[in-house]
Formats: sequence, structure tokens, C-alpha cells
Amino acid sequence: MAMGNVSSVTEFILTGLTDLPELQMPLFFLFLLNCLITVVGNLSLMSLICCNSSLQTPMYFFLFHLSFIDLCYSFVFTPKTLMSFFLEENIISFTGCMTQLFFMCFFANSECYLLTAMAYDRYVAICQPLLYMVIMSPMICSLMMFGSYLMGVVGAIVHTGCMIRLNFCGSNIINHYMCDIFPLLQLSCSSTYANELVSSVFVSTVVLASSFLILTSYVLILFNITQLSSGKGLSKAMSTCSSHIMTVVLFYGFAMLTHVKTSSDESMNQGKFLCLFCTFLMPLLNPFIYSLRNKDVKLALKRTLRRLTVSEPLGLP
Repeated sequence: MAMGNVSSVTEFILTGLTDLPELQMPLFFLFLLNCLITVVGNLSLMSLICCNSSLQTPMYFFLFHLSFIDLCYSFVFTPKTLMSFFLEENIISFTGCMTQLFFMCFFANSECYLLTAMAYDRYVAICQPLLYMVIMSPMICSLMMFGSYLMGVVGAIVHTGCMIRLNFCGSNIINHYMCDIFPLLQLSCSSTYANELVSSVFVSTVVLASSFLILTSYVLILFNITQLSSGKGLSKAMSTCSSHIMTVVLFYGFAMLTHVKTSSDESMNQGKFLCLFCTFLMPLLNPFIYSLRNKDVKLALKRTLRRLTVSEPLGLP
């Protein structure tokens, strides 16, 4: 079905973060700095994992993909947000809006499943250490990663497909800096009951299922580490989980606060600013959470820097 047949609106206007002229330039540089740090941080972590044999384990395989998803996720919104600080009207086409919605859902859903896979990886590493490399074989890890991306695509198709079926024939001003589900539903001039039902059921199922699996993994881990008589073993077990726990708490915490359905303009504005943490802050923080709290990453970084400083003079003519 062609998009033009289901909607008379061919473009939307994003209100952005603020309409105060004095804040446009400071916010532009703030978000540009955020983008640069996000890109450098995630690319550095990905390169470090690829270039160090000591990091060629299932845990860092998943961490590589987490950085990849965060990097791509940030680029779904950053270019348009940066442009909004200079444009009088931040216009996005209907097709562009649906594309942005699709990739937002794809990367958010994929990260949700990936965090679940990472929790299972930590459970196997701590509770079944002798069978770890057998259970978490390269093929199993690849299948889990493929499943995360596949389910991310399914979720994105469901949300975007439901949105495309709606009619948009009135106001085309989105009270947001991106094409999110609830701001778009407010603009529809057709019934949104089915969309709200599908969105609520799908999101609730994904969040509840993944949360249950993550919680179960850490309950089993906690039970296992309480049996450890060695304080060193307990400390090592906790150190391998702390970064993941912190990421899960931030991801699910801000996601739940952001996607609570509200109808008032004040609540919508609050949701817009809470959404900043998911779309801009999380992709920036994750590389630092896993780098600063991980001894393996620190050692790999030191070895890489030492190797670069030693080999650099040799390359001089």
C-alpha cells in the first residue's frame, strides 16, 4: 500500500528541544561534543576488542555488538537534532519519519535482547565455568546475536507497520526532536486504539520477558557466589557483573520513564527530555562503564598503547 494513499501529510515539523534563540548555539556544541565522544568511545572499544586476542571471548563478542548498536543508535537522531539548532523549521518527510522510527525501534529492541544474552553469558561464566567455552561456543554466540537482530527487526516492522496504516490529515507538528511513537499517535486523525494495544502488548512482552530472564540469571549468580569461600573469587565474580548490571539498570530505568504513555503537554515535554538519556547519554556512557570498571579492557588498552608507541619510531624513515 502506497504511503500517499493512507496519509495526506507528506512531511512533519519537529519542534526540537527548545525554541529559545540564546540556547541554540550552546546546545549545538553540547550535542556535537556528545556525538564526538560517543563515536570515539564506541569505535575505540570496538577496535580494542578486535585487535586484542585476550578479548576474543563471548563476553567481549557481545560487548562489541553493544558498542556497534549504541553507535548506530546515536546516528538515528544526532544529524537531525544538530540541524534543528540552525533551521527555523526542522522538517522531516513522512518517509524519513517512518524510517527514523523503524531504526529507533530496531536498535532499541536489539539492545534489549542483547542485554538479555549478556546476562545469560555471565550466568554461564560464573555458574558453569568448566563448560563455559562449550556452552558459549562461537556458533551459539552468533546465533544469539542473530536472534537479537532478528527480533529487533520484527519489533521495528510491527511498530512502523502499525504507524504507516494511520491517517495523518491534521496538524503535522511533532512535539519532539524525533519521530517517536506517542507524539505521532497524538497527530493521527484516525483511531489509534489498535496501535496503542499492539505497542503496549509488544513492549510489555519484550520488557517483561527480558527482565525476567535477566533477573533469573542474576538470582542464580547471587546464589552461586554466596557459596564461594574465597573472597577473591567473590570479588572477581562481582567485578565481571557490575558493568552489565549498571547498564541494565540505566537502560531499563530510563526506557520505562520515557515510554510511559501520557497525554498532557507538560508530561510530553518531560518525556522528551527524559528521552535524551536514552538516545544520547546511554550510547556515550556504555563504553566508559565497561572500560573504567573492567581490568581486562584496561590491560588491553595499555598493551595497545605500548605497542603503538614502540612501533611508531620504527616506521620513521
